[in-house]
Amino acid sequence: MDLMEYKAKEYFDLYRIAGPRGFVVNSLADLDGLEVEYPCMVKAQVQIGGRGKAGGIKPATNTSELEAACAAILGMDIKGHPVKRLLVTRQVEVASEWYLSIALDRVKKCPIVIFSSVGGVDIEETAKTDPDKIIRVTIDPIVGLRPYVATYLVSKSGIDASYTGQLADMLDKLYALFREGDCLLCEINPLAVTPAGELQALDAKVTVDDAALYRHPELIELRDEMESHPLILEARKFRFLFIPCDPDGEVAVISNGSGMIMSCIDVLSKNGMKTVAALDLGGGATGDRVKEAIRICLSEPKTKALFINIFGGITRCDEIAAGVKGFVDEYGSDKLVVIRFEGTNKEKGIAVLESIGKPNVVFADGLYEGVDAIKERRASL
Repeated sequence: MDLMEYKAKEYFDLYRIAGPRGFVVNSLADLDGLEVEYPCMVKAQVQIGGRGKAGGIKPATNTSELEAACAAILGMDIKGHPVKRLLVTRQVEVASEWYLSIALDRVKKCPIVIFSSVGGVDIEETAKTDPDKIIRVTIDPIVGLRPYVATYLVSKSGIDASYTGQLADMLDKLYALFREGDCLLCEINPLAVTPAGELQALDAKVTVDDAALYRHPELIELRDEMESHPLILEARKFRFLFIPCDPDGEVAVISNGSGMIMSCIDVLSKNGMKTVAALDLGGGATGDRVKEAIRICLSEPKTKALFINIFGGITRCDEIAAGVKGFVDEYGSDKLVVIRFEGTNKEKGIAVLESIGKPNVVFADGLYEGVDAIKERRASL
């Protein structure tokens, strides 16, 4: 779960990571009566990077400029993310900008510190064109963050050694947040150096492991509050993962596992078809739950066909078929539903599907056969 900046900075406050905080604005009416320290920055709160280049960050030196900036940013669309909330913070004078983060290295299966003395909005470009400017230090999760790491980063990057103490302190606090907050990423970009030589976290990005959200009930509530897609929220009620894909798509996919979902999307794409949405059933889905998954996918207006591709292990093939039959019996949709499954109780599942007796419900004995079945009927969808 990617936290918006204002929420990430609340975590920074808890761990006493220095930086401007500010206040949240949901509408222009929220500005009435607020005491603002000028100059300030108005920042769009969206779960994606590149806000500044998209015009989602603006300065203001007085009340009229603040109101104009808020009016301009509220309601913007930044890479498909509508701006419904703003963060107004004190503007900090900057002498130089660094980059600092602690992330989970999925290959090494341990945290890693990433630092650069060339931070800011072009850090991705720096990583491509001048990778030596990006310094990485692996953290042994058993031993923890060692005191020499800050010294190494300062020495390797060539910055003034007088910053070692401040950098070490910020690293300690950031790593404590990373561990205790069940984070996959804690990022400061830019980490500003003020003319007075102080380090300030001007921006904050925190990603929390979805699998650990049960330990953070306040984030579960916030996640549902931030989500604007109604089918994502509907799917969560049944512990499904619903993923909107291509807005120009016409085929929805249901499977049990991200690898199988990606395989379906790839084969559909190679056959000239786009996936509008995907839904991951997870394990052990019953017929009743499968019925709800089908209802959710077919309630997406752009869905013209549904491809169900299941490996029948814990989730049995006859339960998948029962879910399809339950959906057809209750809702009677005429949209094309192609089912492919392999594994436990496959023959029983096929028998249930044959009992449905609907021409728009088709069994396919393979991934490619399923995609071909959709392709053949594409013109009539």
